Amino acid sequence: MMRIVIVGGSLAGLFAAGLLRKAGHDVQVYERSRAGLAGRGAGLVPQEEVFVALRALGLDDLATIGVMARERIFLDLDGTITGRVAAPQMQISWDHLYTGLRDVLSTSDYHVGRDAVQAGTEDSTAWVQFEDGTRVTADLVIGADGIGSTVRAAVIGTAQQATYTGYVAWRGLIPESALPDSAAQTLLDRFAFYTGNRSQALGYVVPGPNGELEPGMRRYNWVWYRRADDLQRTLADRTGQVHAFSLAPGQLSEPAKSDLRSAGSAQLPPQFHDALLAEPNPFVQAIFDYETPQMARGRLVLIGDSAFVARPHTAMGVAKAAGDALALTSALDEAPIEAALQRYQRARLRIGHAIVDFGRRLGTFME
Repeated sequence: MMRIVIVGGSLAGLFAAGLLRKAGHDVQVYERSRAGLAGRGAGLVPQEEVFVALRALGLDDLATIGVMARERIFLDLDGTITGRVAAPQMQISWDHLYTGLRDVLSTSDYHVGRDAVQAGTEDSTAWVQFEDGTRVTADLVIGADGIGSTVRAAVIGTAQQATYTGYVAWRGLIPESALPDSAAQTLLDRFAFYTGNRSQALGYVVPGPNGELEPGMRRYNWVWYRRADDLQRTLADRTGQVHAFSLAPGQLSEPAKSDLRSAGSAQLPPQFHDALLAEPNPFVQAIFDYETPQMARGRLVLIGDSAFVARPHTAMGVAKAAGDALALTSALDEAPIEAALQRYQRARLRIGHAIVDFGRRLGTFME
């Protein structure tokens, strides 16, 4: 049995924590957010690795609680349906998945408000130092701390930054009952798209906050990809503080909300504009690309967005995280730590590069 510390308590960290605990290891998760991450996500389209990881954890039911879109539709600016594709697809709730994975860990194993500022590896141990000056040691430290990863700098030897792509994803997650009838008739139970000039909106239905699937109890998830040349202005919250990568629900200023709604009136089909207006607290995520040159060093290893940041168009971010967690757990079960980490790196580096490259190609419509 190893003592394993995971820095980052989002889905990548939770997949790894659950799988490694099931393999018999002592796992502690440290999350920088003081309140945890419930309520931070929206909807997602699960891929095969997600189903495999949940099955391994005995949480198959989490993968079955989803809403099926019966077709894909494509809208014109005036709201006319210009195309249809019969492509049934299931969407699940990020929140519901996060909560189900979080419940695998006890409160004493999931530490909130712990912001890692430095990590390192020496001989047969690894360590993490936190903002409050405390330090923990372990047989293995896993960096699951996302795009601004602290552990990454220790693995690759430099504070390498992700590359901003020039656009952001505005997001909303609303009760489906908040949609006006005219919008609901077009959008519900479909995967809808609108592509304009360096702009794209899409939306689909996901389960309610507690996994509700009954019509009227579900939620509508919308995304609007839009250029943002002044990223600092876009990511300034209502107090004026500029955030590095995103603004959570409730952080956007009223003038910024007003500007977004006004832009939507002119640049979105009426159905998507109605969905935007129904969201009282839209949130925003800047879109970045990042590829790590290596995933392991000594007793440190990277998973999820700490290693590779792919654009959301791929719908593979959570699948990539689950795949990393599965591969790392398998490698550690078959070889000593250092050899296992090198085996893991060889397997996942190629996959990570391919997913990021795929995302770049899918995002060319924004250029």
